[in-house]
Amino acid sequence: MKKVAVILSGCGVFDGAEIQETVLSLLALEQNDAQWQCFAPDIDQHHVINHRTGEAMSETRNVLTEASRIVRGDILPLTDLNADDFDALLVPGGFGAAKNLSDFAYNGDPVQVHQDMFAVCQAFARSEKPAGYMCIAPIMIPQIYPKGVKGTIGNEPDIAAAFNRMGGEHIECPVSDYVLDQRHHLLSTPAYMLATSVTDAAVGINRLVKKLVELA
Repeated sequence: MKKVAVILSGCGVFDGAEIQETVLSLLALEQNDAQWQCFAPDIDQHHVINHRTGEAMSETRNVLTEASRIVRGDILPLTDLNADDFDALLVPGGFGAAKNLSDFAYNGDPVQVHQDMFAVCQAFARSEKPAGYMCIAPIMIPQIYPKGVKGTIGNEPDIAAAFNRMGGEHIECPVSDYVLDQRHHLLSTPAYMLATSVTDAAVGINRLVKKLVELA
């Protein structure tokens, strides 16, 4: 059975991991007969957002602790992730990918990827193990892989331009599909960059996960 490491960035679309993308991803992994283990950095979130009002809150929350809510506590610190122990990597989206795993949301490009995240993702890339990124998470791809790497965030012009400025090749993609960079065994899909419902998001996520497990 293939083993897939899943990296989360908190809990909640506006300041952490996108919950629906995460659950859909884990469900798809199990439906494709793969085992999963979630990880998250043991750090404070960039900030905390009230998801009902959209306003920032005056409190501090831990990324690992918050991410544990989604997976019923079955999660480990990102520093425990050894690429040698897994066949593939999967990174759901949510603004936490651009706020906690990287600084894209507040500093733009060139993106600075959190050091532990960078080390882990590069380990998968160097070992040529397949990896899948979804939603806004692919914005980190050009900083992790060599120049010319292909990926998608859907069709948002400004983010696509940032992807290209950092040395990547952005490819427009509908929510129902994914982009495969065959050279780097790398997949990406827009998910909630374009999705308007859970069903909508599930189509591309399911296709990406199925291919990820096939490549592993």
